[in-house]
Amino acid sequence: MTNAKGFMKAPVVLTACVLVNLTIQILYVWSLLRVDLANYWHWSPQQAGLPFTLVLVFFATGALIGGRLQDKFGPRWIAAAGGLMVGAGLMLSGIITGALGDGPVATGAYNYFEGLGYLPVMGSPIGIALSFGVLTGLGIGFGYGSVLPAALKWYHPSKKGLIGGLVLGGFALASVIYAPITMWLLSREGGSIESTFFFLGIGVAVIAFIMAQFVKNPPEGYTAPEPKNLAGAAVTEAPLDFDYKQMTKTPVFYLMFATFALVASIGLMMIGNIRNITELQLPGYEGVSILGIGIVVFLISFVAVINTLGRIAGGSLSDKIGRTNTLLIAIGLQMVTMLGFYFFTSTPLLILGFALIGACFGVFLTMFPALTGDQFGLKNYGFNYGIMYMAYAVAALIAPVLADNLYAVTGNFLLTYLICAAMMIVAAVLVFLLKRALKARNLELDEMRKSM
Repeated sequence: MTNAKGFMKAPVVLTACVLVNLTIQILYVWSLLRVDLANYWHWSPQQAGLPFTLVLVFFATGALIGGRLQDKFGPRWIAAAGGLMVGAGLMLSGIITGALGDGPVATGAYNYFEGLGYLPVMGSPIGIALSFGVLTGLGIGFGYGSVLPAALKWYHPSKKGLIGGLVLGGFALASVIYAPITMWLLSREGGSIESTFFFLGIGVAVIAFIMAQFVKNPPEGYTAPEPKNLAGAAVTEAPLDFDYKQMTKTPVFYLMFATFALVASIGLMMIGNIRNITELQLPGYEGVSILGIGIVVFLISFVAVINTLGRIAGGSLSDKIGRTNTLLIAIGLQMVTMLGFYFFTSTPLLILGFALIGACFGVFLTMFPALTGDQFGLKNYGFNYGIMYMAYAVAALIAPVLADNLYAVTGNFLLTYLICAAMMIVAAVLVFLLKRALKARNLELDEMRKSM
């Protein structure tokens, strides 16, 4: 197959990768469900936060495992398995909380768990943590960890930021679709939290499995065509390939990992608490609607759109001005936003604040896949980025856990905002150190290329 003919398949694979990510990304549905679940089951803020924290940790763990598997066996069936796991985790969450009422399937499931001695998980944070947090999280990671490497391999190195932004944009855009679907499932006649979990699971499993059949690596010997406007790109040369042992011996890896954990943590915390923050900072929020929908649903969908745009625009910008320069812009913007967020007590200001957080979060989640490919190549990208993505799991244990505990004690997010702003100062220092380390490493890579 010639490069030209092979490149004709690239848009098909890219589209499939975007759609798989869009389908499996049900993380932020939790923002709509956690308050109702907590009220219904009388959970504490820490208990209500446990499934979300675990789904983020196991999402990152699944990306590591899925990335390794797709490096060995290809992305198609790993992505398909991920979609099925997400669907199964959601359906199991529904069963655990009584999804099918008193029908024969629900009764049979209930009796089965009772016979195994697992009845305590029914309606408990532990049960939802295992189904939504562990199984669904692993499935999201399998899908995410297999589609991004596949898409990047079809395009020229100078396009890594843009292509990564597009694939990850599908991941972010999912909330635009899932927020109204979730609210419709909850509010329809006979609707419930339990049935919402169950029907979302069915849809995810079917659609993701079908889309995954189009996710493939390019054929052996394939080289992506060189863009016409290559002269203005920040990255122009094909990266050299390194395995995880070589990667983890470099200072660049550890600086990237620490920076990723800090900057991603704030976005995870803010998006996971959209409903709580809106209730606290917007009095009478129940009566506020935008474009005919409630303010909370609007914010979740709006943040998803802005997040998507941030990933695409940030990726494209970084292809031109460099990854670290783009990171510094986003870090500065996020620090200023966190310093002022406590005072965002009107609808326009709350929308603006969440828009800025969503855009920065999108930029951050595009920079580190691109940086990993730049520095360590695409041959072992699935596993390499899976290791890098464990920073996302660490991120889930920083600001989200901090916010849950401080909220339980203080009843607000003021101290959380201030700590997060301070975290951005640390992140900026790390990026300046990263710039220096990257400069030295790039000189080493140039010498390696000359000796090849």
